[in-house]
Amino acid sequence: MFNHILVAVDGSTHAERALAQAIDLARTQGARLAILTAVPHVPVTAAYAGIPPASLAADAEAESESILRRAQETVPEGVSVTTILTRAAVRDALVEQVDTGRFDLLVMGSRGRGAVRSTLLGSVSHHMLNHSTIPILIVHGEAPSAAREDEAFVRAGAG
Repeated sequence: MFNHILVAVDGSTHAERALAQAIDLARTQGARLAILTAVPHVPVTAAYAGIPPASLAADAEAESESILRRAQETVPEGVSVTTILTRAAVRDALVEQVDTGRFDLLVMGSRGRGAVRSTLLGSVSHHMLNHSTIPILIVHGEAPSAAREDEAFVRAGAG
């Protein structure tokens, strides 16, 4: 069903869960896997804080390389894997990768911010849902257990 799967990682637990799902799919489908991460841009305002932007940029790139390396190390023998480190904005990089036509599934995590927070803060997964020409598997963080939900409900004075 899937031959070449693209998974986006950023070091978050949501991305780790997405990577695990992508690895499982690649293994069971005999598909190739590509892992993408983007180097975050250093804000211009960093210079006002007395932090040299070049130093921050080097740190951001090193951290992104580390995230990519750790992700690649989780892929078991027998699964073909490539890595993509991009300096483009992650949204643009994902759209470009999807538009090249090399992938037939995009897997990514979602923090589950909700509609309002996603509108204010932006959501890469939401953006890709509106711009992707291939299927997307969005892996959400684990839902709280029913017991914790009930406990929170009671603590809030609703129960």
